[in-house]
Amino acid sequence: MGYSFNANVIWANLDSFLLGLVLGLGLALVSLLIGTAAGLVCAFVSLRKGWPARLVDAYVSAFRNTPLLVIVLFAYFALPQVGIRLGKHESFIASLAIYSGAYLTEVFRAGLAGVPKGVIDAGRAIGLTRLQLALDVISPIMFRNALPALGNTFISLFKDTSLAAVIAVPELTYQARKLNTETFRVAEAWLTASVLYLATCLVIAWGLRLAERRYPRF
Repeated sequence: MGYSFNANVIWANLDSFLLGLVLGLGLALVSLLIGTAAGLVCAFVSLRKGWPARLVDAYVSAFRNTPLLVIVLFAYFALPQVGIRLGKHESFIASLAIYSGAYLTEVFRAGLAGVPKGVIDAGRAIGLTRLQLALDVISPIMFRNALPALGNTFISLFKDTSLAAVIAVPELTYQARKLNTETFRVAEAWLTASVLYLATCLVIAWGLRLAERRYPRF
């Protein structure tokens, strides 16, 4: 017996899919904001010698070489065993933020490596403080250098929000799996999720390319 595609199933459940997508975007945005802040701090710390730089290297190495799924499951199921209890959403945000911070540290570190030494010396020569130098001179050039890699990393990490479904966070993948389980409409469920992920990633990529074109080159 052949499979009969039923588009009405998609329209009947579109609200659930869109709510799941919005939740996934929210999780990604909060996690990536935290991860970006962590990546920036770690990238600047890594420029210095001593134990703080070695600690950053250990953090980056540990989390870049651990699958995100393992981190999510550890945070949600293992941490409560030692008294650290987080909700589903908070647990996933913490997991993705820590994971993304490790990758973004490398992205920002590469951006910092591309800042011309002469520009830094010029900033020191006119009497800028270390904070002024970091905010007004180094950071703009670093962001411009890192923007292409930053965009790719953001898109990749947004797609990783699909792993929130394993701890029953009702984002897009969870909604697709729920529809699949309840109605056995396999093609409709996963095709809808795929199209929504694809469309969202294309919009994010378009926005990042627009920002890259408008960002001044150094």
